[in-house]
Amino acid sequence: MDKSSCFHCGDSCKQTAITFQDKLFCCNGCKTVYEIFSENDLTCYYDLQSSPGAIPKEIAGKYDFLSNANIIEKLIEFNDENIQIVTLFIPHIHCSSCIWILENLNKLHPDISSSQVNFGKKNVRVTYNTTTYSLKELVLLLSAIGYEPYISLDDYKTGKQQINRSLIYKLGVAGFAFGNVMFLSFPEYFEVGEFWLEQYKHLFRWLMFAFSIPVVFYAAQDYFISAYKGLRSNLLNIDVPIALGISVLFLRSTVDISFDFGSGFFDSLTGLVFFLLLGKFFQQKTYSFLSFERDYKSYFPIAVTKIDANGEEKPIQVYDITKGDRLLIRNEELIPVDGILINGKAKIDYSFVTGESETVSKQSGDKLFAGGKQTSGIIEMEVLKSVEQSYLTQLWSNDVFNKNKEDSFTTLTNNISKRFTIVVLCIAFISTLFWLFYDASKALNVFTAVLIIACPCAIALSAPFTFGNLLRIFGKLKFYVKNASVIEQLAAINTIIFDKTGTITSNKKSTATYEGEDLSASEETLLKNTLRGSNHPLSRSLYDLLEDHNIITLNHFEEHLGQGIEASHNDETIKIGSSQFVGQIQDSSVLNTAVHISANNIYKGKFTFYNSYRKGLSKLFNSLKKQYDLVILSGDNEGELENLKKLLPTKTKLIFNQTPNDKLDYIKYHQTEGAKVLMIGDGLNDAGALAQSDVGISISENVNVFSPACDAILEASKFNQIGKYIKASKKAIKIIKWSFILSFIYNSIGLYFAVTGQLAPVIAAILMPLSSISVVVFTTVATNFLGKKLK
Repeated sequence: MDKSSCFHCGDSCKQTAITFQDKLFCCNGCKTVYEIFSENDLTCYYDLQSSPGAIPKEIAGKYDFLSNANIIEKLIEFNDENIQIVTLFIPHIHCSSCIWILENLNKLHPDISSSQVNFGKKNVRVTYNTTTYSLKELVLLLSAIGYEPYISLDDYKTGKQQINRSLIYKLGVAGFAFGNVMFLSFPEYFEVGEFWLEQYKHLFRWLMFAFSIPVVFYAAQDYFISAYKGLRSNLLNIDVPIALGISVLFLRSTVDISFDFGSGFFDSLTGLVFFLLLGKFFQQKTYSFLSFERDYKSYFPIAVTKIDANGEEKPIQVYDITKGDRLLIRNEELIPVDGILINGKAKIDYSFVTGESETVSKQSGDKLFAGGKQTSGIIEMEVLKSVEQSYLTQLWSNDVFNKNKEDSFTTLTNNISKRFTIVVLCIAFISTLFWLFYDASKALNVFTAVLIIACPCAIALSAPFTFGNLLRIFGKLKFYVKNASVIEQLAAINTIIFDKTGTITSNKKSTATYEGEDLSASEETLLKNTLRGSNHPLSRSLYDLLEDHNIITLNHFEEHLGQGIEASHNDETIKIGSSQFVGQIQDSSVLNTAVHISANNIYKGKFTFYNSYRKGLSKLFNSLKKQYDLVILSGDNEGELENLKKLLPTKTKLIFNQTPNDKLDYIKYHQTEGAKVLMIGDGLNDAGALAQSDVGISISENVNVFSPACDAILEASKFNQIGKYIKASKKAIKIIKWSFILSFIYNSIGLYFAVTGQLAPVIAAILMPLSSISVVVFTTVATNFLGKKLK
């Protein structure tokens, strides 16, 4: 770094240098930021990247509007008790240092509990304590350290960006210049001596120079900025050879026309930038299309119970919820929208949103926020606003619930690109040195052509476009995958573990018989209303089988995962669950799954279920057994052991009487033995196992038990297609490898002609973006073909 540059932001300090601790700063703002970081032991910020900061702006009074409660209510996404969560758009985020400091805001102020950066969207999601800290203070803190948020009050939304048309403008400038330079070059192309007179030759050449200036210094500036930042961080990114090629072309052409050596390569230069930007525009448009498909098509296939005007309960999809609807939220159900509590005792677990596991009690009339989970029986609420799928997606992708499942294939792509760049630069310099001795007139052409033709953009594009398109295809087929890395993980699995109840069994077709002492009318009413509050598949099945009874408000409701439910109303109590849970030590029959009942601590009897297995179960397992270790891991007793032995392949492991912790420990142990585990469960008792597995898939069947712990959600009707989705993930990896091979073949051929001096730079400038486009077309066509086979 230049010794006269600001230590914090990198700007020149020649006119107003401020020295502090033997370091130069361009202004008091940068010096203050350094002092703040030093006092809080955050100077590692400068180790990650040299001069990464921005100059803090004067913001006195600028954010006074953030003291207005109405405005704050519109800006924040969560506000309850002492916690608020807000997502702010930070335009200055540009490097690893930015991410590091913004994810360590808690060290700058103790009332900030967590902050998470989305680098792609340039936003930071901050959770803070509202009793001693405010949104205004947070924004002032961010501004003071050079990360002033952009807040649009046009529609009270944070981070709303205007449409970025800069690429279109740059493409227009480059296209206009390229067309005119080509036109001015025609006389020389066709050697028109009569027209190409001495008096016009120099005018035309200097006009071409003039047209190339905005192309180099405006249209191509992103490549220079990216290359500079990469080199400053000791990284060779894919823009380094591009920026070098543009610089060489411009300088060589300027020297040529200045000393009348020739007309230069302004046509090649403007053509290179134009086609580069055209490829980038195509890429951006494709990404926007995929993003649109992802945001609006991959809704979560979870339902919530709506109470209509006649008091009838019916499930509706979350995206059909509208303002004013009355919803029934059962125990362990997620609240999908903001609303007002009407009836019931609410104990809300907001850990999905805040990471804090402590439940919050709510009374009738209190506001409930989307993302909370009801943990104490049934509540009724009125909807304040319709569901926002983007918010649920954000909740699903919350880093609080993400394990470090390494995106190894993306890393491989980056490593290939980096090594490829080094190889290309070596080839360029070696071939140039050779031609300098052999034929100096061709040396510069060879150097430029090599840098242009061998850009590794095509390699970098193959993985995101393949996975992105497959995400969209999976979404259309009712398989909703969290992100692209899940597809890669899915392709690597070698062990598949299934839960039993609610996963391989369907609660829609179950039948049950009752054995035991008859229940009184009040006990039947209490039983029905207790089951009404539970989302366990057996509870839902039994609830549907029993006759309708009056709706009552329970005094107490508690669900013990893996054991059963207990509830009370007035002086009556009831327990529903396993024989041990209700106090019946010996179960006289374990031939079938049974739900036992005790009332007022007196054992009453049991409902014995005759499970209905999902369509295509046996065929699915038989197709999977050839490649995977298969396991049934169930919390139920061994009553279905013989039936499952008949249905499933002989090598399938059948393990029963497992608690949620047992399932998690089983997966963890086998992972230490080298297993790559896919866990398929119902999302209720299996949350821990889904989180521990390499890939966790939650089966959804008209119940709102969405779990952020899962990596994908599969609609129950598509259960028998699991094998096809895994197979498609494996084929996606093959598509990427084939695109690598195609790119390698293309670059090898292009490099041969470039190194031997047979490839003109302008032809290379056309071929390079075409290679990127061809990779995108290949991956898109291949994944679409894969999608048709899935259907």
